[in-house]
Amino acid sequence: MAAIDTWEPAEATARSLTFAELSSRYRVVRAHTLALAVPLSEADAQVQSMPDASPAKWHLAHATWFFETMVLERFEPHFQPHHPAFRVLFNSYYQGVGDQHPRTQRGLVTRPGLVEVLAYREAVDRRMAALLAQSGNGNAHEHSSALRDLVVLGLNHEQQHQELLLTDVLHLLSCNPLLPAYAPQPSSDAVVSGQPAGWLSFDAGLVDIGHAGAGFAFDNEGPRHRVWLAPFRLARCLVTQGEWLAFVEDGGYAEPGWWLSAGWEWRQTERIQAPMHWRREGDGPWQRYTLQGLLPLSPHAPVAHISLYEADAYARWLAARTGQPLRLPTEAEWEHAATSPAGLPQATGDVWQWTNSAYLPYPGFQPWAGAVGEYNGKFMMNQMVLRGGSVATPDGHSRVTYRNFFPPGTRWQFSGLRLACDGL
Repeated sequence: MAAIDTWEPAEATARSLTFAELSSRYRVVRAHTLALAVPLSEADAQVQSMPDASPAKWHLAHATWFFETMVLERFEPHFQPHHPAFRVLFNSYYQGVGDQHPRTQRGLVTRPGLVEVLAYREAVDRRMAALLAQSGNGNAHEHSSALRDLVVLGLNHEQQHQELLLTDVLHLLSCNPLLPAYAPQPSSDAVVSGQPAGWLSFDAGLVDIGHAGAGFAFDNEGPRHRVWLAPFRLARCLVTQGEWLAFVEDGGYAEPGWWLSAGWEWRQTERIQAPMHWRREGDGPWQRYTLQGLLPLSPHAPVAHISLYEADAYARWLAARTGQPLRLPTEAEWEHAATSPAGLPQATGDVWQWTNSAYLPYPGFQPWAGAVGEYNGKFMMNQMVLRGGSVATPDGHSRVTYRNFFPPGTRWQFSGLRLACDGL
């Protein structure tokens, strides 16, 4: 069994929390994950619809695995694993911990069943509650600050899996010809912003980018550093479904001139003709499949489930139509705009927004020590950055410095775009 190395972050992120406050936060986050799983049957929770997605049952177990393996194994007196096989079965990609079950075969793990996974969550929750209560009663481990930090990291990790659970369920149910609804409530991804159209202008200059100060941040959000920006504008509003429909109807998916070479190859190979979850019967109107079932397009709501390739092609198409130097923003431009006095409308709560920035380390970046150092740093290749947050992002999980990242052909997430333009 590989040892879990210690993790000592360079900056305290959770040490202002009392253990009572941390226990309360733990209960809230863990309960929300269970609430997301309530509409699912055991069959729903079992199936893996594509290699990039994971079964809901796996998300429930893996988030629990993190607390058992990264926290209890290090801090709980006389630690004993809940089930020895779970250490491999529900490990995602932590080579420092040990072996993992193949990602593409997670849907084949029919046992443990959903009831056993829920029992696993309950058992780990009881042990975590006891550990935090002991620490709060003055029986704290000598590394109590590290305990706090790891629990906060685990909660943020679980919130990431709450979002993934929803996007993975959406993809799974979209494969069902019955097009069932995950939940009956009104579709939250059809909210219209009401923001005025137009542009926000920003002068050239040196700006500070990256996380600084108190509060949790992932290691890839720092160090804070200075970046030179040329004059630029950002659109006030996200690109809408109605605007995207014009691109579709103008043959945007059939014209290679708008596409990056890799994007055109991707479009041809995957036979892409519209955003993921858009569909229509014959010459009928386009509709979109959502967590609430099949709905008509909402012309003024943000377009979602598009890849970086599609977003870039749309910008090139519209630039040719308008004569403006339109493009996707850089992540530095996006963050500077979001932290400006005027703020950035629709920064979070609708869709993640593609940037044209490759996911690379900031100057001076150092991953966390130990197994959790694998969290972000080793993925800094062949991925692109998205900023903001989506309708599936849990409340309180978004930050203007948050760097989401996916390969450019990814679109099962709630991903959209905001246009940028050179000059003022």
